[in-house]
Amino acid sequence: MDPATKGTSRASSVFTSLFRMGGGSQHKYSPLDHDGEASGGVAPESQTRLLPGESTDENLDEESQLKQQKGRGLLYRLVWGDPNNIFVKLIMLLLMIPLFSYLVAASLRVLSPNSVPCDTPELGYQCDQKTTHTWGQYSPFFSVPSEISPSVPEGCRLTFAQVLSRHGARFPTPGKADDISAVLTKIKTSATWYGPDFEFIKDYNYVLGVDDLTAFGEQEMVNSGIKFYQRYASLIRDYTDPDSLPFVRASGQERVIASAENFTTGFYSALLADKNPPPSSLPLPRQEMVIISESPTANNTMHHGLCRAFEDSTTGDSAQATFIAANFPPITARLNAQGFKGVTLSDTDVLSLMDLCPFDTVAYPPSSLSQESSTRKRISPFCSLFTAQDLTVYDYLQSLGKFYGFGPGNVLGATQGVGYVNELLARLTHSPVVDNTTTNSTLDQNEETFPLTNKNRTVFADFSHDNDMMGILTALRIFEGVDREKMMDNTTIPKEYGSTGDEPGLKEREGVFKVGWAVPFAGRVYFEKMVCDGDNDGDGKIDQGEEEEQELVRILVNDRVVRLNGCEADELGRCRLDKFVESMEFARRGGDWDKCFVKGSSGRLWIWSG
Repeated sequence: MDPATKGTSRASSVFTSLFRMGGGSQHKYSPLDHDGEASGGVAPESQTRLLPGESTDENLDEESQLKQQKGRGLLYRLVWGDPNNIFVKLIMLLLMIPLFSYLVAASLRVLSPNSVPCDTPELGYQCDQKTTHTWGQYSPFFSVPSEISPSVPEGCRLTFAQVLSRHGARFPTPGKADDISAVLTKIKTSATWYGPDFEFIKDYNYVLGVDDLTAFGEQEMVNSGIKFYQRYASLIRDYTDPDSLPFVRASGQERVIASAENFTTGFYSALLADKNPPPSSLPLPRQEMVIISESPTANNTMHHGLCRAFEDSTTGDSAQATFIAANFPPITARLNAQGFKGVTLSDTDVLSLMDLCPFDTVAYPPSSLSQESSTRKRISPFCSLFTAQDLTVYDYLQSLGKFYGFGPGNVLGATQGVGYVNELLARLTHSPVVDNTTTNSTLDQNEETFPLTNKNRTVFADFSHDNDMMGILTALRIFEGVDREKMMDNTTIPKEYGSTGDEPGLKEREGVFKVGWAVPFAGRVYFEKMVCDGDNDGDGKIDQGEEEEQELVRILVNDRVVRLNGCEADELGRCRLDKFVESMEFARRGGDWDKCFVKGSSGRLWIWSG
């Protein structure tokens, strides 16, 4: 492992362990992992609520138990392992405040005095934008420009905040890693000549990991937690009260759990820096997270897999195949002519080389930009093989795949997000979850795993994947402004999509779906509820006398305020809570869940008529 990568991971891991306060006990429930007859799943014996990184298996072998103990961190085991060791705990707590500052600094890449970080909590990744912002869902998070100010409107105060976040940057999936390795092997074993810009491939060793969060992704999530605290600090009324702190859930894949842990690391580091609590108030309340299984039969609103007809759909792959056939041959011909002799690349080979541009970049800690030379510090050399137009082609290819595979271009795309939307409505209204799709009723009916009645709970954080967030955003009607006629031609790029060299205005881009603006690495959706005084209450009227405060709902996708559809949104994109709930009629009736298990259901293009 690269030393910088290893150091960042270690520092972040130790920092996270400090927040695992209390013993290692697990709170056991016995719910059905799978509720409802429609999905036809088998119910595992139990569901466990546990600390980040702990196993749900009570019958671990000795090696696994040792690995789990090591995963808790040395400080964790020394300080918190013995509940009676009060003296040692007190000493360690006194050391924690300066140690927090050290560990946060250790988790960041060391920068020279004349450089600035490429990745910041406020704006995300901003270096080499014409390259790094054109990687589709593989783009690192960047703050998307918004026509409506994302600030809390004057005269308003927030009463609720929830984030739905994708995990941070990761290594390639196993299948993609195999494809990348295969094309590099093909080149190295057959090429008899390399063009000037391609010679680095001779000495390039592919040593990237598989699936896991990278050091880059860890830092993205730490930054995300810092930003979330800074934005919603007003809702943290009492940091010594567990009910005032974020309630965290994570889908059960390791990179998602690790992302949630790094997010909380950033959140609490920002809280401690802001509040500077006296040692007597430490430790902070122990924060557990609810980890929801991703097993094939598990009900999980943040992970698809139950809807058979949707899982069998090939619309996304088909759309991408058509686009590749129409747009990749010129790129492939140029690389074959300029890059090599003795080897002939295919279009899919070229796609794998293009994949290395983002993945070989985010495999390392975020780089910095030198103020003296204004040159990049760490962008993969594979990016230099492609022109700006090539990267636009790559970006649009990813957008097509998500639009047709998991979004409004798939007949059952929105239905995959219905369960999560119904959970959101329950939280916004403090009412029971009403859903018969992907929700786990045992978890959602338990105040410890899905708190609803305690109105002091106003801050929530959920962690998931890009594909699942696409279904949720579609169910929320976020993409109703997309012009489907433009997206139905899978051979050309709409002019409104823009190129890296000439970005069109926001209004011109409005009718086009761009996946990097929706679900990049560490992408996030903020759900806000607010009440306002006077003319900012969202009813469009000048108030006359005392009226009951209207609760308003607003949604931001990667800092961009999206104008809500179907609920009489005001000029600031907000809707009254009651109108927003009414506008979610598709989700409240279960979407098209009944079509998930009908023989012959297909994933053909669905033109939304609502």
